[in-house]
Amino acid sequence: MTNMDIGINKADRETIAESLKHLLADTYTLYLQTHNFHWNVTGPQFRELHLMFEEHYTELAVAVDDIAERIRTLDVAAPGTYKEFVRLSNIKEVEGVPAAKEMVDILTQSHETVVRTCRDVLKHAQGADDESTAALASDRMRVHEKTAWMLRVINK
Repeated sequence: MTNMDIGINKADRETIAESLKHLLADTYTLYLQTHNFHWNVTGPQFRELHLMFEEHYTELAVAVDDIAERIRTLDVAAPGTYKEFVRLSNIKEVEGVPAAKEMVDILTQSHETVVRTCRDVLKHAQGADDESTAALASDRMRVHEKTAWMLRVINK
């Protein structure tokens, strides 16, 4: 880290960045999971789910970059390897190719996991008066809450 003064002390920046690393890993893992399901979904809902998953992974790709850049803005290196993402992520990889209904359930749970990670980031950001990170976490939380809701109603 270099010497910087953005109104957030070094210890708080490091704590916030650590929580953001988990959000980045969760988001990247969810991106891969969603892209995998986009490629491999089959069944009567194929077209609907294939297109929806594409919308989701496209949005997640932008989010990954925003989160990584926020970590860098705090003057901390952003993780960028599968090994680091596996260690940091709360979302576990899926074995094989589940049925479409199970894909929807898995993605719902994964989005809910990201919401919980966002809440952790928000807690650290608010504690350090880091409005930029708080806004990012709040925006991400809103996206994932809405996506989880939309996925939940598919399997009702």
